[in-house]
Amino acid sequence: MIIEKNIILNRSDKKPILIDTFYSDLKTNQPIVIFCHGYKGFKDWGAWHLMAKTIAKTGFCFIKFNFSHNGGTMDNPIDFPDLEAFGNNNYTKELDDLNDVIDWAQSHFINKPSINTSEISLIGHSRGGGIAILKASEDAKISKLITLASVSDFGRRTATTSGLEEWHQNGVKYVLNGRTKQQMPHYYQFYEDFKANEERLHIASAVKQIQIPMLIIHGNNDTSVSINEAYELHQWNPNSQLEIIENADHVFNVKHPWVRDTLSDQLKTVSNLIIQHLS
Repeated sequence: MIIEKNIILNRSDKKPILIDTFYSDLKTNQPIVIFCHGYKGFKDWGAWHLMAKTIAKTGFCFIKFNFSHNGGTMDNPIDFPDLEAFGNNNYTKELDDLNDVIDWAQSHFINKPSINTSEISLIGHSRGGGIAILKASEDAKISKLITLASVSDFGRRTATTSGLEEWHQNGVKYVLNGRTKQQMPHYYQFYEDFKANEERLHIASAVKQIQIPMLIIHGNNDTSVSINEAYELHQWNPNSQLEIIENADHVFNVKHPWVRDTLSDQLKTVSNLIIQHLS
């Protein structure tokens, strides 16, 4: 298997994006699968690399990347040295990033006959699931969609009235990162950007418009994103396939760092469901 790590996608007037690719030089016609990490997430979190290898082995070109404003840098993509960038992130920036990664993938592999650049699927975890849903609904290039522990509503998380006035007055609010113990800033621009793009960022409307095959995966022990959000997504798109993973938490029973060289049972089940759906 060919693994390309930390490819830098430089963009004029925008922050660069860090990308990993996993594919085979022996297999032919490998469709592209792009994975979007979640809130406070990153491409190298936990066992995502093992999931990438597992899926790539079966004949796909798996791409994972860091959103440009996730708080990582080109030199340190795992912790969050750039909290200023994190504070200036928002949903439309992530949609823009994903769009640029899709364009990059098509041009990067244009001269590789082993990669099928005309078939692109999206996988999104947690908040990345919401981003993947929105992108799949507005971009005809996307052929399949998979969500892992996805949120079903950005408004509930962004436009709640409690603390809004204080956020506006201070210009910033902070969230503790349990792993790094950093106080991570959210500038008020996050709310302003959401309100300015509320219609585009409405996940329910996007899901109802989706015509491509959609797989919704959620753990029944998820304490971060309620399983009810998976039921909502499925209700809005009755043609979707809903899979509930028994005894699985929000990250399917892996953690960071993940020192084992095998997936958890739950993430193995998830990977197999993804492979079936993509095939």
